[in-house]
Amino acid sequence: MSGLLDASVAGPSARDRATKRDRLLELLEQRRAEALVLRSHGAVSWYLDGVRTHVSLSGDPVVGVVVRRDGDEVRVFANEAERFAAEELLPSDAAAIVPVPWHEPLLPALGGPSLPRVLDETDLAAELRAARASLLPGETARYRALGRTAAEVLTDVAAAADPAQAEREVAAAIAGGLAARGIDPLVVLVAGASRLGVRHPLPTAAPLGRRAMLVACGRRAGLIANLTRWVRFGAAEPDEQDASSRILHVEAGFLVATRPGRRLDAVLADGVAGYARHGFAADEWRRHHQGGAAGYVGRDPRAVPGAADRVQVGQAFAWNPSAPGAKVEDTMLLGASGFDVLTSDPRWPSLEIGGLARPIELER
Repeated sequence: MSGLLDASVAGPSARDRATKRDRLLELLEQRRAEALVLRSHGAVSWYLDGVRTHVSLSGDPVVGVVVRRDGDEVRVFANEAERFAAEELLPSDAAAIVPVPWHEPLLPALGGPSLPRVLDETDLAAELRAARASLLPGETARYRALGRTAAEVLTDVAAAADPAQAEREVAAAIAGGLAARGIDPLVVLVAGASRLGVRHPLPTAAPLGRRAMLVACGRRAGLIANLTRWVRFGAAEPDEQDASSRILHVEAGFLVATRPGRRLDAVLADGVAGYARHGFAADEWRRHHQGGAAGYVGRDPRAVPGAADRVQVGQAFAWNPSAPGAKVEDTMLLGASGFDVLTSDPRWPSLEIGGLARPIELER
């Protein structure tokens, strides 16, 4: 069992790994190149099927890959190489390790004599996103486990929260719950009642008060789950319930628009049209990003006007429409017959919209 996951989750798949290599060899053939350098967290973790590429969450990767027609070089800083071979990689990838002194560049200079006709991942960013968009069986299993666990953490924290607690205390409980389950807490946001107008509420010493929003983005085995939950203490105000209901219908519009083969900018245009249709300001979408494709990057890519990426079956999405005091966000997998919510916990209250159970506020 690879050390990158807990005992309840399968490790990297040799079959998935081979499929990924075939996809990149096809790109090399199309571009008539001899090699491709992967250097970002998302690209490297995807290609090596879920390895932890970091030491510091805010630092550069400590591993990179040179994909060649005749084989791969897994370039790892020498002080990390032994751990990588033992805990992170498939045996075939461990055998391809090239230790690099910590004080030298991790990857060779592009265009040098050692890398003729070489491409950097930035040279074909769109093609790489398309190559990793449709998740393979091993990835799908790991994503389901991650989504379920992340949702359970937020349920546990919300169920134990107290209105007198500081936002930072609740954020600490979320981060600790994720970390205890092998999940890197990439983003943890908490807004108490006094700060619900803040779209990215980095936690403060303010108390939760009568109503709070909890947000988490957690990474395990390279994949990132994104979700938002609301908890309130006591009865809801009618206007709050109304806005929360309407934002779920805005989200439903995004989901209906997310169909295989469509460009992401077309999906965005259809989705944001729902704001006015459901009683929000027509330009509300301009006040916060709306989400997009998900996977090995928080949004891969984020949906913006002009985004030409096309939706694929087997691709994950995390849409997050929001308005003052209202927001919904889950990570979902698009199958041939529609969406499957990955960040789901049956303990959380929900209602059905468009055939999907969507989260509503937890009343305490």
